[in-house]
Amino acid sequence: MDQEGLPLPGAVVKEKGTNNGTLTDFDGKFSLKLSGTSTTLIVSFMGFEDKEVVANSSGFQEITLTEDTNKLDEVVVTALGIKREEKRLGFSQATIGSDILNQAVPNNWSSGLKGKVAGLNIISSGSGPINSQQITLRGNNSLNPNGNNALIVIDGVPINNEMTTSGSSSAYTGDDSPIDYGNGISDINANDIENVTVLKGPGATALYGSRAANGALIITTKSGKKTKGLGVTYNSSVSLDIIQRWPDYQYEYGQGTGKSFDSNGDPYYSYGSSADGGNTGSTSSAWGPKFEGQFFYQYDPELQGQSKEKQLWQPYKNNRKDFWRTGITTNNNITLQGGDKNGSMRASIGYQKNEWIMPNTGFERITASINANYQISKKIKIGSVINYNNRNSQNLPGTGYNNGSAAYFMIFQNPNVDLDWYRPIWLDGQKDIQKIAPFSSYIDNPYLIAYEATNPLLSDQIVGNVFANIDLSTNLKLMLRTSLNTYSQDREQKRPYSINRYAKGYYQSQDINKVEVNSDFLLSYNKDLTKKLGLSFSAGGNAMTYKYRRTDASVEGLVVPGVYKLANGVSNPIITTHDRNNKVNSLYGLFSLSFDKKIFLDLTGRNDWSSTLPLDNKSFFYPSINTSFILSEILNLPSAVNYLKYRFSYAQVGNDTDPYKTSKYYSQNAFPSSATVPTTLYNANFKPEITTSYETGLESKLFNNRLYFDATVYRTLTKNQIISVPLDITTGYSSGVLNSGVVKNQGLELTMTGKIIKANNFSWSSTLTWSKNWNKVLELADGINGQQEIGSGGTATLIAKVGGTTTAIYGYGFVRSPEGEIVYDSRGLPAYPDEIQLIGDASPDWKAGLLNSFKLGNVTLNVMIDGQYGGIIYSQTHHKLTEQGKLNSTLKGREEGLIIGEGVVLNADGSYSSNTTAAITPDWYSRYYRRANIESNSFAASFLKLREVSVKYSLPKRFLGKSGVLGMDISIFGSNLAIISDFPIYDPETAALNGDTILPGIEMGQMPSPASYGMSLKVNF
Repeated sequence: MDQEGLPLPGAVVKEKGTNNGTLTDFDGKFSLKLSGTSTTLIVSFMGFEDKEVVANSSGFQEITLTEDTNKLDEVVVTALGIKREEKRLGFSQATIGSDILNQAVPNNWSSGLKGKVAGLNIISSGSGPINSQQITLRGNNSLNPNGNNALIVIDGVPINNEMTTSGSSSAYTGDDSPIDYGNGISDINANDIENVTVLKGPGATALYGSRAANGALIITTKSGKKTKGLGVTYNSSVSLDIIQRWPDYQYEYGQGTGKSFDSNGDPYYSYGSSADGGNTGSTSSAWGPKFEGQFFYQYDPELQGQSKEKQLWQPYKNNRKDFWRTGITTNNNITLQGGDKNGSMRASIGYQKNEWIMPNTGFERITASINANYQISKKIKIGSVINYNNRNSQNLPGTGYNNGSAAYFMIFQNPNVDLDWYRPIWLDGQKDIQKIAPFSSYIDNPYLIAYEATNPLLSDQIVGNVFANIDLSTNLKLMLRTSLNTYSQDREQKRPYSINRYAKGYYQSQDINKVEVNSDFLLSYNKDLTKKLGLSFSAGGNAMTYKYRRTDASVEGLVVPGVYKLANGVSNPIITTHDRNNKVNSLYGLFSLSFDKKIFLDLTGRNDWSSTLPLDNKSFFYPSINTSFILSEILNLPSAVNYLKYRFSYAQVGNDTDPYKTSKYYSQNAFPSSATVPTTLYNANFKPEITTSYETGLESKLFNNRLYFDATVYRTLTKNQIISVPLDITTGYSSGVLNSGVVKNQGLELTMTGKIIKANNFSWSSTLTWSKNWNKVLELADGINGQQEIGSGGTATLIAKVGGTTTAIYGYGFVRSPEGEIVYDSRGLPAYPDEIQLIGDASPDWKAGLLNSFKLGNVTLNVMIDGQYGGIIYSQTHHKLTEQGKLNSTLKGREEGLIIGEGVVLNADGSYSSNTTAAITPDWYSRYYRRANIESNSFAASFLKLREVSVKYSLPKRFLGKSGVLGMDISIFGSNLAIISDFPIYDPETAALNGDTILPGIEMGQMPSPASYGMSLKVNF
């Protein structure tokens, strides 16, 4: 419906029981001669449910058509933006509308996809307010963790889901903490999105070429239309982020090693040496005395040293929680639109302000969008879509297990330490020189991290295109388009004096610029050759140019504290540059046949010429074939089956790689007039990657279209993977570029939608998604001992082995007897193993989502639940909290001071007997949960989440009267409201951020994961 309450342009209006009918004009108006003074009209429009209305001499009431997702002729957007009827497609796809996507108004629009598309997986490190996300479809095809991203396409403009490192390559220790500055899709304004079409496999994306080997998400933004009134829409929302789930911290025992006793044999505490004994206040562990009303010499914040008198030994139970705050995000967006029979225009501008849960962090974002088209002549239509995003932040948080991260401080905070002792930041008389760090200079002050060690960002992004659609003849059309994707980022990392990594301060600036230009054409022919045989043909080409520039300049050691300029360094700045340039030229074609509109066949072919491949192999061709059969129209099926389609797809997709791997390139050195010899051996002969995919499935609509069912089975094989493999150091290189590895993915996807209740004033619909993927490594390169390291966090490593998976987690575990019991040594501690072992897999066994939508009158309630079963996640945070005695799970054995571990010992004769040796309690926990023991610090990654809840009330039009307001919606919403999980830290949906790589299955210094509560207002004028 348009906003006048009239039928949509092109809708069919006819009198019930007759064949007389008419089409509405552009404004949705019509005239129709009726057979009587009062009759019933039927209004129908493709993609919407038919509507019956009563018409008489006084006219008829306003009509609201309801979109029907079960329409057989539903039109969807496919590769290259080609719109096609869904029944013609031989591959699986899913389309999510903006109303479902934005139920909970997420900061990152892609969060709205979670649980709603079978086969789609989103992982992130939970590293801040921007929260870059990696989107994968149907498992990991590549041994390169950055090679599994789905392609994002906005109005025909490809967007790489890439990240740029802040300079820190690891979430574990290192010189600094990784910072999530966002990736290419973070700044898309959700208010501008009309819908997202998910093309899951190569069969659906073959025409997009190598970049879409892992599937694609096609984003269509909203366009203008003629409206009643001003054509203005105002959206406003506010949401609060509240931390609801915390680690189970213990506050019964305080700081200490558990091995300090006074002259009476009682445990004591002393900040520095005192009459009670030696210093016990420099440890990060909480194995000290129990809080029982004792008095000890402790830290005095006024003296900034040992107290003069003994102080009450007490816990500060909010000494972690009080650091965090309630986050708040406000959104305001205004849209103007209009049009006539020759074209339309829509313009929007939005402002978002975020104050994140960590003090002094957040961002402001301004977005602007213009979508316009105009019929300049009978045969030529031109248009343009431009999206601009500006994001500004005074500080984004560092993340990971690194003393520059606030999460790291939370791990080392002790129960007897008041958080307020750190608030002044600086020691008296030493402002900007020496931080307050009463217990260890290694643990940075959290307020210093928040307010002084800042990470500012200024980012600008433009994504847009200009196009022309030309009707060359009745059946022949030409599309010409040029698109631009460009962003620039100015980043800084400011580190004050006395921060652990940089005693005299540090400053780095990063300037990043990326420009990608795509120019393409598409010639399309469509004609019915006979009454039953239809033909369509499309042929086109694309020229892509990509340029990336990054300059890092840094100084370690500042002359004047707190002045962050390169000129303020004690020495000349170290400047490094990172450039990437590449081009890809392509030609492609799509040939489609239809028979009696019941059988459909598509053939595609594409050839790419890539500058990143060796000269002899830079050209590569790949085909696909897709077919579908409308069995419900071919066969005589039971009346309960309204629609049944079988589909099959076969496709190959080629892939290139990053530039500069075919020749020897020297890199820049920090010393003037010098260069660094590469450590990776180039390859002048490697071939493009090839992904081969098979897919088959059924779609069915049953019981008068009340039940929809979609089942898909797929198999994908990726070979000739272009990766770096380890080399013998005697070659002079640490690694070499090879075609290495074959990875297979196969799986099952199910989607079921039911209109459970459909009454006059109440409806209930439900959509269930379920998916399972089996991943297997079939081959690896010779000479690497049958394994390829994917990435690591702490002592947990993702290793691909032949017969294993690409997400298998390896590390040290327990030594076990043949019966599986833990083996202990002579001191009553778990024995050390000799080799690492498979601990588990980061990927779940299956994922599922359930969306229920209820509508009662003008009130709509949506409830989204999703989850996964299986898989594991390693927690570095759990290791350290348990080793240091800071979780309630470490209370066992404290009173006794000894623990006898459950397990066996190996006897001299090779037999095993029960362990009976008691170990000192802190020693037992330290060994059992040691950093290298991945097994004891790994947990089931299964979870069930109440992902989203939203309630919308649409104000009846009779209440609006003559106010000029055409419609008003008021909503309340929430996201991540509850979780059922065995994961002991914040949220099992986490990953390690290693530079520009998000590594699944590994938690390294996780930030809290808040729930969001909010409300929104939408007004149409």
